[in-house]
Amino acid sequence: QVQLVESGGGLVQAGGSLRLSCAASGRTFSSYAIGWFRQAPGKGRELVAAISWSGNTYYAGSVNGRFTISRDNPKNTVYLQMNNRKPEDPAAYYCAASPRSYIPALRSDFDSWGEGTQVTVSS
Repeated sequence: QVQLVESGGGLVQAGGSLRLSCAASGRTFSSYAIGWFRQAPGKGRELVAAISWSGNTYYAGSVNGRFTISRDNPKNTVYLQMNNRKPEDPAAYYCAASPRSYIPALRSDFDSWGEGTQVTVSS
């Protein structure tokens, strides 16, 4: 497993941009798939973006074209660039790691989780 710490959350205006960071510890970070999940109050945790160890990416339809996930393996960090924020985007954002060589479809395939960072959007 790896240990994950999210940062970069905060208040952003509708239509604005924000970049989240997920810093990992562990020598095998580069071999992990990393996903960004979000959970709004009263709702389940959903996968919004993920990146495999080789750089393949996945985006949920609700964020496709607005969010970009990337990774910097020498820095053990994964980023989530969020542009054109919408009112439905506010949530707690979590990063998670999976030892799978592909991007997992199941939340249960991610075995390491950060504590989350809160993102709010002002209209």
